[in-house]
Amino acid sequence: MDYNYEQTSEVEALDSIYYGDMQIIDTKPYHRFSIPIKSEGFDEGDGLSCQLIFTYTQKYPDELPVIEIDNEENFENTVDKKELLRYLVDQGKENLGMVMVFTLVSAGQEWLNDKWDTFKKEREEMIIAKQKAEEEAELKRFEGTRVTVESFLAWRKQFEIDMCIPAKREKESKEKNKLTGKELFLRDTTLNESDLKFLDDGDAVKVDESLFQDLDDLDISDEDDKDYVPGQSGDESD
Repeated sequence: MDYNYEQTSEVEALDSIYYGDMQIIDTKPYHRFSIPIKSEGFDEGDGLSCQLIFTYTQKYPDELPVIEIDNEENFENTVDKKELLRYLVDQGKENLGMVMVFTLVSAGQEWLNDKWDTFKKEREEMIIAKQKAEEEAELKRFEGTRVTVESFLAWRKQFEIDMCIPAKREKESKEKNKLTGKELFLRDTTLNESDLKFLDDGDAVKVDESLFQDLDDLDISDEDDKDYVPGQSGDESD
């Protein structure tokens, strides 16, 4: 194989295909040149781009060209340059014996687009997840803690402890046991209400008037009333 002819012919074809983008760096001892690859959207300011640099060897295309990657700023913050290089080497091994630079550039372009699509998807998912987390946090801030029977009882118990309510109840219980009847009466309004209810209930107590109907038949004289002395019998002895 005439390696020099194969190499020169490929360089001429590549310069025609990538006219204006391809840059010849060296021609001796072997051609060395760069071709840029860009992901979709890069020219609009949102994407990835790098320069693929190829250097022919003595027996190219029966052996691989030397491949280098000159990355743009922030390129390696998004993708692994070594991963791209390994991918291009694997593609080159599958095309040994044929001029392959156009194939390698096309493969590199496709790889870069796939990586950029993955990066955009992950970035969008992160943005959505962040927005969702912020919305949930905002809702919780207004919603507060959901109350259950168990949580309410626990809260009430702790609240009473914090307010010293059990101690106050115990103190009031002790003081209540020491109160007089009058104090209890004044303290417990239910006693007043029960008495009033008793007075209002006019039919609660009934008198059997028949018990007093025969009082007029009794022979009780005024003198007997005057002479009667308690403790003495009716008959007195001299």
